[in-house]
Amino acid sequence: MHALIVVAHHDPLSLTHQLAKQLGSGIAKAGHSAEIADLSAEGFDPRFGPADHKVHRHQATPPADIVAEQARIDRADSLVVVFPVYWWSMPGLLKGWIDRVFSNGWAFDFSPQRGHVKKLQGLTVHLLGVAGADAQTFDKHGYRQAMHSQIDHGIFDYCGARVIGSTLLFDSETLDPTPHLQSALSLGSKLFEKQ
Repeated sequence: MHALIVVAHHDPLSLTHQLAKQLGSGIAKAGHSAEIADLSAEGFDPRFGPADHKVHRHQATPPADIVAEQARIDRADSLVVVFPVYWWSMPGLLKGWIDRVFSNGWAFDFSPQRGHVKKLQGLTVHLLGVAGADAQTFDKHGYRQAMHSQIDHGIFDYCGARVIGSTLLFDSETLDPTPHLQSALSLGSKLFEKQ
């Protein structure tokens, strides 16, 4: 089986990138394959512009960069998204990738005449957020539930994709990263067991 690991962090030396590599190693160790999509290094443009709006309105086909991203997802048996938590959510680069790639007509289909159709029902998703704060802060203020509602349900369920795993790794800026790296390796090695 094949996984697409999407990484949304500008620093290739970041813990986020190290976690993505560990995930890939775990996937390979289990006899599967993985591709890492480094959105920053690849220069993905996250700005939802007039061309994207025309796609949303069924007035145009997606631009070439979006077709290429959709094809990457179509080739994968599972999508793994690894991202730092910025302001209790995902970074703008990742949100823009989702805004543009998970387009009307490909990820879902909506029109006033047809209503809403989920088109990614065969896709499984694993989310790995890298949080600087501790779990108590996330739970005390409801951030964990808010992220679950917004990302797991609001984005992926809206398209029909099934979120199999949604993990937040806490205290990423203050604790030894070794346990987080071990968790990522383990997650990668077991990624397809739940499929």
